[in-house]
Amino acid sequence: MPKFLMEVAYTAEGAKGLLKDGGTKRRAAAEALVKSVGGTIESMYFTFGARDAIVISDLPDTTAAAAAGIALAASGAVTSRTTLLITPAEIDAAVKKSASYTPPGR
Repeated sequence: MPKFLMEVAYTAEGAKGLLKDGGTKRRAAAEALVKSVGGTIESMYFTFGARDAIVISDLPDTTAAAAAGIALAASGAVTSRTTLLITPAEIDAAVKKSASYTPPGR
């Protein structure tokens, strides 16, 4: 299954919920979300900085990742960004493919 990085930032309402529920309950909610689209969580961490939490998950496909992202956005409690993660072996396969590109202006 492809791996995805989900970066989450709490809105004011979401932060109030975090204060009320704590981190463990938020982890359970994240697990329920990911499970509902057919995936599993590899790891979850709370962070300092631009994002408040990150989740690395295994999801069946990009449609499942999009569904999870839409559910997060619709909640109004968070904003999120999802990134497909690529393994070193996948990069090895990619660099062996022949790709043709003409830069702008050439």
